[in-house]
Amino acid sequence: MDEAPTPRPALAMLGVSKTYGAVRALNDVSLVVHPGTVHGLIGQNGAGKSTLMGVASGAVVPDKGQVSIDGTPSLGEPSTARGLGLAIVRQEPALMPDLTVAENLYLGVPEALRPDISALDAWTLDLLRKWRPDMTIEPGARVNTLSAEQRFIVDIVRALAVNPRVLVLDEPTEHLQADDVERLFACIESVTARGAGVVYISHRIREVRQIADSITVLRDGKGQGTFEVDGLSEDKIIELIVGASVSAEFPPKAHARGHDGAILEVAGYSGAGIADVSIKLFPGEIVGLAGVEGNGQREFLRSLAGLAAAHGSLNVRGKPVNLRHPDQAARAGVQYISNDRHGESVFEDLSLTANFSLRSLRQDLRCGLVDTRKESRRADAALRALSVKFGSKDDPIRSLSGGNQQKVVIGGMLASEPAILLVDEPTQGVDVGSRLEIYRILRDTVREGKGAVVLSSDAAELAGLCDRVLVFSRGSIAAELLGDAVTESGIIGAILTATNTRQHAHKRKAAKPASRIWAQSLATDWAPIAMVSIVVLLLGAYTAAVNESYLSARNLSGMLALVSTLALVACAQQALMLVGGIDLSVGPLMGLIVVGQSFILDGPLSSMGVIASIATILTVALLVGAFNWFLVEPIGLHPMVATLATYMALQAVSLMLRPTSAGMINEAVTDAINLQIGFVPLTLLAAVALALCLDFALFRRYVGMSLRGLGSNVNSARLAGIAPARTRLIAYLACSLIAGLASIPLLGQVGIGDPRAGIDYTLTSIAAVVIGGGSLHGARGSFVGALLGALLIAQVNVVTAFIGLSETWQAYLLGAMIIAAVAVHSKSRHLVLAS
Repeated sequence: MDEAPTPRPALAMLGVSKTYGAVRALNDVSLVVHPGTVHGLIGQNGAGKSTLMGVASGAVVPDKGQVSIDGTPSLGEPSTARGLGLAIVRQEPALMPDLTVAENLYLGVPEALRPDISALDAWTLDLLRKWRPDMTIEPGARVNTLSAEQRFIVDIVRALAVNPRVLVLDEPTEHLQADDVERLFACIESVTARGAGVVYISHRIREVRQIADSITVLRDGKGQGTFEVDGLSEDKIIELIVGASVSAEFPPKAHARGHDGAILEVAGYSGAGIADVSIKLFPGEIVGLAGVEGNGQREFLRSLAGLAAAHGSLNVRGKPVNLRHPDQAARAGVQYISNDRHGESVFEDLSLTANFSLRSLRQDLRCGLVDTRKESRRADAALRALSVKFGSKDDPIRSLSGGNQQKVVIGGMLASEPAILLVDEPTQGVDVGSRLEIYRILRDTVREGKGAVVLSSDAAELAGLCDRVLVFSRGSIAAELLGDAVTESGIIGAILTATNTRQHAHKRKAAKPASRIWAQSLATDWAPIAMVSIVVLLLGAYTAAVNESYLSARNLSGMLALVSTLALVACAQQALMLVGGIDLSVGPLMGLIVVGQSFILDGPLSSMGVIASIATILTVALLVGAFNWFLVEPIGLHPMVATLATYMALQAVSLMLRPTSAGMINEAVTDAINLQIGFVPLTLLAAVALALCLDFALFRRYVGMSLRGLGSNVNSARLAGIAPARTRLIAYLACSLIAGLASIPLLGQVGIGDPRAGIDYTLTSIAAVVIGGGSLHGARGSFVGALLGALLIAQVNVVTAFIGLSETWQAYLLGAMIIAAVAVHSKSRHLVLAS
């Protein structure tokens, strides 16, 4: 009897290598996942696990190697991998934060699985309740208002919704509570039961052994082999992960000490990411903090430095303190060095002397002024004592190597004579030769009666440097290692075998229901529309009360005619600002079209002339949009630089064609453009209709969600299958096309080929979008909001005359409105997050 054919692997990765500069992230790694099985992938931080899965998902292009999904090649494009049935849940959920839960799920599944847009909320609720029947996540909630746990659940639900052939889960339980971990494991069993393959990445060996059929071990970017789970003990897995032993290149540790006289006592400390943490630190001691990234150790260290809010009991040198700000921590004798040296620890363009002395500047003050000689002497002595290699103390610190920069930072911290040192990743980015010097400095410092808390992702470093190590897991301390137990394998073993479950962080005071509803209302896309509408009505009512001529048909007709043009160009600007761009060329584009029409429509009107006029408007607008996109996307210029160059080029062409205003537009054309119903221009009605249609597409169609998704987070949008280049092209073409339409009412207003006709609309269009709720960062705003912003600007320009203010006040009021709009919109979003 013939044997049954061997099924094709669900996922096959053969000989995959990837380098980033001098770092080899993956070195000839192979991984084969069979249908109906769970394949565990384990290793230390930086072993290459996430990079390997990035290659599998198409987000990372390898230097060499092959990838196939269900027998079909797949390499270098997320949409290809998604189309073949691969779904991935990453360590940090790849969700678009400014979009709702429903929109993220809708964009994240293939087109064939998307519901009708009218049933989107019901479809979303059905997916969420399959995970948990009592699910409290609302389909309309913005992702950036969700907790970390809720974001992970949404990402998991999205991955399961595509019915994947290959499901990749990268540290999926780190933010899940115990009941949700059980639900996840049940889902994994159902996925494998229908023949799909699952890749399960975790530092938690017990979880991997519980759920996986086989495991592959990575160390330093190299595969250490693939093994059946049943044949491996936890100790053997740890041995495969750890590899080399601890280096002996560390200074001697402290001798045994008593348990009296702690210089730092923390009890029941809770805050964002941490719950009920208690520690004691004694003089002469270095305590290490270990754990998988994101388990609370960094949040705890930063809370001790006054950089993160937390509550509990905290005593420094026997005295209770409340550390709500770094300055309070410094006065209490607590100094902190960040793991982000360039972002938080050094001032790159300042000198070595300045970087050294800033933490202890009071020592150099005389009568309120800095004694530069004393500052220089202190810096020189400290830099030489720390063996810093430098040319001149006046050189910028960026001229030093990473190791020497770190020694300057440590020297500056020590000069402030702290009692407690908080050091996050002490040798991160430091050359090998400087590491031992830094270890020696830390050990010598604590021998003087000080204490240090050191956080490091390097277990070998913690084992060699620290007297005790506290292992964090899911926001609290899972283990404390003392004496001979402080070894690399002991630390990694404690990390991997931690079993505690995540507790809820300290609960904020419950917001009053009314304030919560108010905050949520202010954070919606429609809140700016309501607020601007109210301001327009109130301003109009006040002006009419002061001067009844404000409500005359003549005044309203003139004002609304101005609104027509600005509203259209504001809609154009909004289309591009949705993806995080900005177009400075819209004004000159409108002016160029007006100039062009002054040649086409300056004589007797004919059908061919009208056709040529319309064709010219559309062609010029689309060409300008395509040119701007080309400068930004293929060439890589910043949008402001690219469109500024286009601005100058278009203005130059307009001035070449019409150095001065000339070429009267046919009167029949201007009369047709300026037609009104009562006192309302037809062009304004057309602008309103266009804004409503665009908003419908923006919030209820895939193309609109794609624009907003790209503006919210480019990487997450790409991983959801949105093509960034194509989506930006749509935005640039739409912007220029609508700006071209805006030139039509402008044509009716100026009636002549004026090369400067559109210049003023560039900045006012941006102002209208911002006032209407748009964001310069992308993803936010609406076309109706932009139209109302244009109405408010035009109203302010008119109102000043009716209430007796000079034209100068137009600029004052416009600036004030922009500041107020940005402040209100930003504050409202902050309130909904805080509540």
